[in-house]
Amino acid sequence: MNRQERWSMLLLCLGFLSAVLLPATQKLDKTTSPTRNPIEGAQIFRSYCAACHGTDGRGHGPASVALKHAVPDLTLISQRNGGKFPRQRVKDIIEGKESGPLAHGNREMPIWGPIFHDVESDEDWGEVRLDAVTKYLESIQQK
Repeated sequence: MNRQERWSMLLLCLGFLSAVLLPATQKLDKTTSPTRNPIEGAQIFRSYCAACHGTDGRGHGPASVALKHAVPDLTLISQRNGGKFPRQRVKDIIEGKESGPLAHGNREMPIWGPIFHDVESDEDWGEVRLDAVTKYLESIQQK
């Protein structure tokens, strides 16, 4: 493994670790609220998706170089689907219910459903988070 591959793997691991450890540390705090584990779509995207998909959703996040397949440009979802945003399919891919495009075919993308459905203060905010990040993705589609 050459130096660039090692750096790429390190970046990928750091991105995944932060995504896994952040929710784990929040479980320790019984006062966790939706403001500490975001429910706003853009904030969810920045926290969980931007490491690979980039802050603009175009697939050039810092961890993308370590992946086996190119990270898809999420601003072109509607364009790839005849001009219609496939809301339920996108939500199912994020949650892990359905395999997505090539990069998701082998599940290089973490399954966010269990993390988003983490119960806080006896409430499951998972559907709210999934809806919010899906609506955010719909809002960044190129016209």
